Amino acid sequence: MSETDLMKHYSKTSIEEMPSRARAHFMNSVTGFKSCNLIGTVSPDGKTNLAIFSSVTHLGSNPPMLGFVLRPHTVMRNTFDNLKETGVFTVNHVSGEMIRKAHQTSAKYPAGVSEFEQAGLSEEYREEFEAPYVAESAIKIGCRYINEYYLKENDCRFIIGAMEHIYLPEEIVSEDGFINLEKAGTVAATGLDGYALPKILDRFSYAQPDEEVESILV
Repeated sequence: MSETDLMKHYSKTSIEEMPSRARAHFMNSVTGFKSCNLIGTVSPDGKTNLAIFSSVTHLGSNPPMLGFVLRPHTVMRNTFDNLKETGVFTVNHVSGEMIRKAHQTSAKYPAGVSEFEQAGLSEEYREEFEAPYVAESAIKIGCRYINEYYLKENDCRFIIGAMEHIYLPEEIVSEDGFINLEKAGTVAATGLDGYALPKILDRFSYAQPDEEVESILV
């Protein structure tokens, strides 16, 4: 009997028949570890908002862009409303020391209540950028809203932002530009409520056909 034969099979039908919460945990975990960031925004009248996201992803280096997914607009989405009205938002890495506070921002607070205050995190403003950064984050990115795409398949929106400002410790950036996220203490998200601290195993040379890659980890 092979290892494949010992694996449990989940079909489309069996997944659909799972209890809704179990299905959500299962499907949010099965794709692997994800990024873990706090997105900070502010309303035109100065009310700040902070929310945890596990969907932030790199889109391009030239020009520097990132994107993230917003759930269906069936309930109040302060992050979306604020970034559309002001045009700016921040993306802030979560560290191991912050996970309890960062997770608290997923609670559904009434409009006008700042998750910064409720979670015990500090607002920080830099370079006259309107959106608030998280002072406790080791890596902070100031973004300007560029565009959004409606995903009709699940009623979500994919938001695209231009990265205009990046703040991080100089000592975690290698000469070749590689950022050592392990040294920064950046955590990864798993599922809906799990957090992990990744460890760098190796870095390899640029892969070429018929050439063996070499370790370049310093």
